[in-house]
Amino acid sequence: MTIRGFLERSATRFPSLNALKWYENKEWKNRNWADFLKGVREVAEGYGTKLGLKPREENTAIILGNSPVWMESYLAQAGAGVSVAPLDPKLHNEEVEYILKDAEATIVTTDTAHLKMMMQIAGNLPALKAIVIVDGVISEGQKIGNVDVIAYEALRVSGGGAWYDENCAKPEDVASIIYTSGTTGKPKGAMLTHHNFVCDIEGALKTFNVKITHEDSLMIVLPLFHAFSFTANFMLALMLSVEMKFIESLRTVGRDVKELKPTILMAVPLLAEKLHDKIEEGLKKSKIAQFLLKIGLRGPVMHMVKMKLGGCLRIMVTGGAPCPKHVLEGFRRLHVAFYEGYGLTECAPVVSVTSFDCRKIGTIGYAIDGCEVRLADQNEQGVGELQVKGPIVMKGYYHNDAATAESFDGEWFKTGDLASQDEDGLITIRGRKKALIVNREGKNIYPEEVENTVAKDPSVQDIIVIGYTQGGVPGERVGAIVYPNEEWFEAQNGGVKPSWEEMEKSIIKRVQERSAELADYKRIRKVVVYREPLERTSVGKIRRVAYKGKLDE
Repeated sequence: MTIRGFLERSATRFPSLNALKWYENKEWKNRNWADFLKGVREVAEGYGTKLGLKPREENTAIILGNSPVWMESYLAQAGAGVSVAPLDPKLHNEEVEYILKDAEATIVTTDTAHLKMMMQIAGNLPALKAIVIVDGVISEGQKIGNVDVIAYEALRVSGGGAWYDENCAKPEDVASIIYTSGTTGKPKGAMLTHHNFVCDIEGALKTFNVKITHEDSLMIVLPLFHAFSFTANFMLALMLSVEMKFIESLRTVGRDVKELKPTILMAVPLLAEKLHDKIEEGLKKSKIAQFLLKIGLRGPVMHMVKMKLGGCLRIMVTGGAPCPKHVLEGFRRLHVAFYEGYGLTECAPVVSVTSFDCRKIGTIGYAIDGCEVRLADQNEQGVGELQVKGPIVMKGYYHNDAATAESFDGEWFKTGDLASQDEDGLITIRGRKKALIVNREGKNIYPEEVENTVAKDPSVQDIIVIGYTQGGVPGERVGAIVYPNEEWFEAQNGGVKPSWEEMEKSIIKRVQERSAELADYKRIRKVVVYREPLERTSVGKIRRVAYKGKLDE
């Protein structure tokens, strides 16, 4: 089976069932499975016959935000055996140039918002032969140097499909070259095959053990260039013929969830936490809700809240980073089945998920069906590096044999994450191997544990815990960089924003008091307060590499 096979199967089984819903020109539009496949075939014809795209010989790239066009373009190329590199549309010029050059992309599909950037970097991309623009007006014969610029709709060949039929993706073909977010340095292109993605979604669903059918619908919020969203939203929907509903924008999520009425929502912890906090804030402001809760009538309150989430939401899954326990518990109180998964780009990406009958909050569940895990070099607490083996693991890093070799121990992929496993097989992530703090007594401190303890304080908006040294003396101390929750401070001060000096003094004290809940050797010895939010990746992870050495003295 391939990704293309999923699409063709859905179009055969449910041709008239709606596949896509999106907002365009101030109205909601729909497309059924038969028309979805038809569009893919017609656009593929243009990539193949007008641009001369060569499957298995050339790589391409997509630089777009979430949209039906993103999906159509991807399937038209990957379905024909072409390897596609999906890029974050928010990357800067030099980052895009690095990836496109490394991936040897011959065709870039993007939009007018990125045309200026492409004009600036096209001359530095020797493999590039065409830029496809999905919006705006593109003149026939337009070029940037020797690079053709063509409108996306000009590729579409009405009734076409012969080229798509002649070029059929195989399970072993690389479908995506997904570049890692760069939290630890230069991005590397993970080569993921159709077989990787198919095995990943099939294994995850078997372990997940929750019934999902063509009657369900997904609200797509997370970016499709990210491996978690690609598999959890896109692959899941293609496989099970689930309707995919696009939000208009991140600003309209609250409105869109009521309009779209999804049954399933895939989220990163940052999104889940924002939704949860908004719900909690609304309950605190509602006198009716407070009264009902006071007299023990929780049911009507939970119903009110669920209606604000569209009234149909029954499954919520988070991935990409650890989710705070209070958020997990909060959604479960709303009778929304809330699950947590763990994965890495290099593993397509899901490695483990909590199942329907798993009630241990804080774990990342069981290794998915068909995938093996082990803990290497365990310490006396049973914590070791989580390593993965199976059909979900990438083929390797594109043009980077050294990095590929470094990432494997034989057949086992080294995740770089420290974990433990209980007697039931449930896995708990303890921290990043590279982020581990080792103090002067040789004791190990996991930054995530300290961060989770301190982050419970409402005065803290953002925190990163890192090790620091003094005078180059071996052995690290525990330090923290924090960004204050200015709205909380303002609310505590009668609606008047306190001075920066007051907030700084207060938050330092509160952070140290919170860390005092931990063992003495884990306590924060140094706190630095930033005036700006901490730097994050596209899925909300704090970029640890950006803060390495910032507290050294």
